Amino acid sequence: MKNNPRINNFIQDILLVDQEKGDIFALLRKTILEIKPEAEEEIKYGGLVFIINTELVCGIFVAKNHISVEFSHGASILDPDNVLEGTGKYRRHIKVRNKKDIKNKKVAYFVKQSFELR
Repeated sequence: MKNNPRINNFIQDILLVDQEKGDIFALLRKTILEIKPEAEEEIKYGGLVFIINTELVCGIFVAKNHISVEFSHGASILDPDNVLEGTGKYRRHIKVRNKKDIKNKKVAYFVKQSFELR
């Protein structure tokens, strides 16, 4: 995992406010970086985004009742089980409410596709 003090502090702040959401956020970050370790990370739009060749591919954002994993080109991702939410022209997201959702909602499957589209 990359060691970026600014991002580490950002995650620590989330953990201080809500331990469970912070743990989920950290697991999602780890999942994304295991799939695409060369992705650049930036704190942007109130969350943590992942960029390849200057293009924002996906991001993790804290909401009141969940953590949202957002995909910039999610409308192009194969979703046979209708896990992705949203009706915009391009973007789709997954609401993660607990650690089990990371596996049950196949977050890694969607993350892999999002990077393959780029």
